[in-house]
Amino acid sequence: MKPAEVKKITPILFAEELESCIKFWTERMGFQKTVEVPEGNKIGFAIVEKNGVELMYQSFASAEKEDAATRQAVRKGPSFLYIEVADLDAALSATKGAEIVMPVRTTFYHAREFGVKDPAGHHVIFAQQGAAAQ
Repeated sequence: MKPAEVKKITPILFAEELESCIKFWTERMGFQKTVEVPEGNKIGFAIVEKNGVELMYQSFASAEKEDAATRQAVRKGPSFLYIEVADLDAALSATKGAEIVMPVRTTFYHAREFGVKDPAGHHVIFAQQGAAAQ
């Protein structure tokens, strides 16, 4: 059996409202909103992207139009993202004011990392590899 060729993996995070999530990534982390799909007078689906890194958000209202299994699963969250950054201090500064769920720590694998919640309650862990050895 020949393995499938994976070209890209993009997480989809679900939220009650997307506007604050989009703002979190564009204003704090320098992402660009590349796709926006309306759902009534709100945003139902959006993609943010920076340097080939992509993240999708979909509203619960939009997901409720999917099949029953999807409709039930999306509200079970939160999701967890592990993001490697070049400068942990810059990420810490950019996320100032976000709820800290994991204070800055040094790991046994020589990374410095910390975690925050995005506006939808998803856990976002930022890590700088090798930073502990410096």
